[in-house]
Amino acid sequence: MGALDGRVVIVTGSGRGLGREHALAFAAEGASVVVNDLGGDAVGEGSDLTPAQATVKDIEAMGGRAVADGEDVSDAAGAERLIRHAIDEFGDLHTLVNNAGILRDRVIINMTDDEWDSVIRVHMRGHFMPTRAAAIYWRQQAKDGKDVNASVVHTTSTSGLNANSGQANYGAAKSAIATLSQICSKEFGRYGVRSNAIAPAARTRMTTSTPGLAEHLAEPEDPSVFDVWNAANVSPFIVYLALPECTFTGETFFVQGGRVQRFQPWTLSEVIEKDSKWTLDELRAQAPQLVSGTPASEVASGQRATRATT
Repeated sequence: MGALDGRVVIVTGSGRGLGREHALAFAAEGASVVVNDLGGDAVGEGSDLTPAQATVKDIEAMGGRAVADGEDVSDAAGAERLIRHAIDEFGDLHTLVNNAGILRDRVIINMTDDEWDSVIRVHMRGHFMPTRAAAIYWRQQAKDGKDVNASVVHTTSTSGLNANSGQANYGAAKSAIATLSQICSKEFGRYGVRSNAIAPAARTRMTTSTPGLAEHLAEPEDPSVFDVWNAANVSPFIVYLALPECTFTGETFFVQGGRVQRFQPWTLSEVIEKDSKWTLDELRAQAPQLVSGTPASEVASGQRATRATT
């Protein structure tokens, strides 16, 4: 018996890389899987259902249930058809894993309009469109009196959360996705739906083309050495987030190798405050402590930076 017997899962971008490993992990736990992949290259060009079909074939070879889907998840109608495909094929939907994405890296001054727009579209719309379509389905189930226990897993990135140079389009989209996940948690909880995000670190088509990262991604020459960059290491935690008994929602986690670490959301820190409008001279004296923690006037006045308690 698998931990997800009878559950239905959609994984976008699951013809290759992380998405493929997620799909295989879900199937290994008994879930029926919709393997969605447009089949484009790493920069989003072209389409080919073959990668999705290959993942389905591997799932079926291990005794699982899966179906290939080639919808463009950044298209509203395509995303709606994807959700309907899962329901029509397997009778329900319990988990949506938003994983599809592309890269078009460039420093800001050289980035074209199309490089910005295409990456924002695939990541932002590619997360929003299927999430909205799934949420509409789950809301109706809740209205019909069904006890919904569903989850959405979004894919963010340290490239956004930690700001990686050369990836303004990708990083901006990934930061926004982490926020989208938190908003989903707040809006969907009333329907019995949880939402979380992961920032994975693994060897994929995308990471091997990321500036400054590719040289660190080589597989260990010794097969007995744990390969922390193996994409399959990320998938067990994705499956965990989809378990009916998992209560996490509104969280973001870094996942690499055997490490899972929670990101602390944006929080207020150092503060300067007075009961009237600041003058420029006052700000010259006091504002530096907001970043350095050492105010320019500290020696003379004996004041210390005050930390917010929120």
